[in-house]
Amino acid sequence: MTRFEIRTERLVLKPLGTQFLDSTNEYALDPENTRMMIFLPHKDSDETVEYLKRVEEEWDKEKPEFCEFAVMLGDKHVGTVDIGLSEEGSELGWIINRRYQGQGIAYEATKAMMDHFAHNFGVKHFTAHCDTMNKPSYSLMEKLGMKRTGEYGGRRNRFAQNDTSEYLYELFL
Repeated sequence: MTRFEIRTERLVLKPLGTQFLDSTNEYALDPENTRMMIFLPHKDSDETVEYLKRVEEEWDKEKPEFCEFAVMLGDKHVGTVDIGLSEEGSELGWIINRRYQGQGIAYEATKAMMDHFAHNFGVKHFTAHCDTMNKPSYSLMEKLGMKRTGEYGGRRNRFAQNDTSEYLYELFL
């Protein structure tokens, strides 16, 4: 897939890659920022490098399974939004550095990504999931027009001692 950017009034979504190592580490290594995430926090910077290399390799595929974008606020990388591409539905994800949360950045970035993939790639079904205790995430899903369609047990956040539950949200266009 040819790499591309998505622009909003205040943000630029750029293909994520190793050039964003330091800024990705700011949130990916932060246990507080990632406490409700399945695949985060990363153990160390080496794990972040491996993750960013996998993201770059995926961007280079003719038909990627996912696209991950660095969310840029001016010249500052403040988080990531991503979309998994499959026939069952396109799964959305996001994480914003906690120093930039509460400014509508996750909504603006995710909405722009959804609009782009709906208009340019024909995506008609979006899904997202989050820990049932993650009110900011499920509130964002609802603001995006998504509806809660399921609740499941057995979620294990990385480095958590116990399983929790998660919500599944969907939007059909």
